[in-house]
This record gives sequence, structure tokens and C-alpha cells, in this order.
Amino acid sequence: QVQLVESGGDLVQPGGSLRLSCAASGGIFSIYTMNWYRQAQGKQRDLVASITSGHTTNYVDSVKGRFAISRDNARNTVYLIMNNLKPEDTAVYLCNAHRIAPWGAIIDYWGQGTQVTVSP
Repeated sequence: QVQLVESGGDLVQPGGSLRLSCAASGGIFSIYTMNWYRQAQGKQRDLVASITSGHTTNYVDSVKGRFAISRDNARNTVYLIMNNLKPEDTAVYLCNAHRIAPWGAIIDYWGQGTQVTVSP
């Protein structure tokens, strides 16, 4: 069982920056693909960025060039650096740990989320 705790969400003006952190415990952090999702009020949860165990990264088009995901396996932590924030980035940001077990089961763990609000 992996526990995930996000932090770093805040109220920020458009054009500002934030760094989100997600600290993991209770499992072998390095074997998981780590994902950041976001869910705006009344909307579905969308994948924003991911980083594999091999440090390959992927981003949704709307954040490319503005957001950067990284991981520190020694600290069991994944980060999301967000620059040039826009009002449409406002959402609850959730951390996800994902892997496919050797027997084929899909394993997912979720944090509780951290609120990011971008407003003048």
C-alpha cells in the first residue's frame, strides 16, 4: 500500500509559478510511473504530466513548455513545477502512482489533492 501526500497548492496570480510536491511512503517508489492529474470543479479528471520509472516524461499539450515533472527516488517524491500559470490551470491537482503488476493487475494509488487557484 502506497500513501501519497501532495503539497504546494496556493492562490497565485496569472503568470506566476508554483511547485507541487507529492511525497510517497509505504512502497517501492522507484518502480511506479508517477502522474499528476487535475480536476477542475464540475469537470472530469485529466492527466497533466507523467514520469516513468526510467524518467521518461510526457505532458498534455496545454502545459507543454510551462510545466515540468521530475522525481527524486532518494526522497520518494515527485514534483510538478508550474510556470506562467493561467486561470484555466485552476484545479485540484492529484498525485497518482501507477504500475502494472507482473500478473497483469493494474495498480493505482491516489493522493487527496492540492488546490491550485490562478486568479488576479
